Amino acid sequence: MLLHEGSLFWPKTVAPILYEKPLCMRHVYDVAIVGAGMSGALCAHQLQQAGYTVALIDSHEPASNSTAANTGLLQYANDIMLHELAEKIGVVDAVTFYKRCVQAMSDLQKLAGQLHRDVDFIERPSVCYASTKEDAKKLEREYDMLQQHGFRCDFWTKKQVQQHMGFKKHAALVTYGDAEVNPVKFVHAILQKLIDDGLHVFSNTHVHNIQHGDTITLETTTGTIRAKHVVYAVGYSPLPVDHLIGANIRRSYALVTQATTAPFWHERALIWETARPYLYLRTTVDNRLVIGGLDEAFSKPTTSPRKRKKQAKKLLQEVKKLFPHLQLQAEFVYCASFGESRDALPYIGPHPDYANEFYIAGYGGNGTVYSMIAADEITQQLQQHYTAISAIVSTKRVTGIQTI
Repeated sequence: MLLHEGSLFWPKTVAPILYEKPLCMRHVYDVAIVGAGMSGALCAHQLQQAGYTVALIDSHEPASNSTAANTGLLQYANDIMLHELAEKIGVVDAVTFYKRCVQAMSDLQKLAGQLHRDVDFIERPSVCYASTKEDAKKLEREYDMLQQHGFRCDFWTKKQVQQHMGFKKHAALVTYGDAEVNPVKFVHAILQKLIDDGLHVFSNTHVHNIQHGDTITLETTTGTIRAKHVVYAVGYSPLPVDHLIGANIRRSYALVTQATTAPFWHERALIWETARPYLYLRTTVDNRLVIGGLDEAFSKPTTSPRKRKKQAKKLLQEVKKLFPHLQLQAEFVYCASFGESRDALPYIGPHPDYANEFYIAGYGGNGTVYSMIAADEITQQLQQHYTAISAIVSTKRVTGIQTI
């Protein structure tokens, strides 16, 4: 299932990489991971670091589906604010989850620094502005709760927003420790490092049958792959086994502008807003803007170039309202599918009926951060260790996996 339509920017920033299939398969792998995007790569890294033998399988080339359309904003804040999440799952669990997201940001930065290639990982603050006057109170409430629980943040008044950002909004919440990254470079750099250490990658390999058991048998177009455990890290594609009852697949629009020489805003912060759906934007290392938003309740990306062009024009107009001095022209425009969960939390953990089959479904707004959390969680759970968030993100919760 192709999860994007249009022209993508990130794949243009890397030279083509050929992933050759291993000359000799293992009789049985410790873990087979289905999906070679961000989730699969991060999970393979953590598992291999822990000493597991890993096979990574994808029906496409690595980093070519959800990851290729990822806009590369890395933030610990969720699509649902901390105080709102606390109202849903309780203060203790909400704070625990948010702190785990902060740790994941630190883990991602550490990993990026260990790779043999530059992946354009740059720490940035995030600025979330009030879309309406009423939303300023919501941001102030969020600031108070974040401050109370030790998160680094600032609250900007209307005057401070204009002073720092140059546009007029009633308030803004500034968080620290977030980052931007080139997601395609990141995944390829991780995989190249892992291949040198023994990872087996099976690209363009379709899994057409799964036999459950103590040893799981995956019948694929490349041959039979056996593993003691399987991790399904298929991004926003349909799950290979059963389905999630609390998840929705929607589509969104994004564009990447031509490079500009105009000055940018305060610390080139990641920018988003309180409105839902929200506008978001960031810069790139070669002075482009990545802009996204205009979510729609359709699961498949539009195949209409005219519709994509129309939505790109709307996104540029919104940014023009914020920064009239920027002369921007879209160079890459695309539409992509993404996943949301009812409780704005990811799904991580074992299948309800098959204890040696695990899921990573980073639905809820922070895909890459959730992928990092999931990589650690799965590695821990394979060793029968459970963390403070295992139950919070469990696939067995009310909105989790429904067996067929």
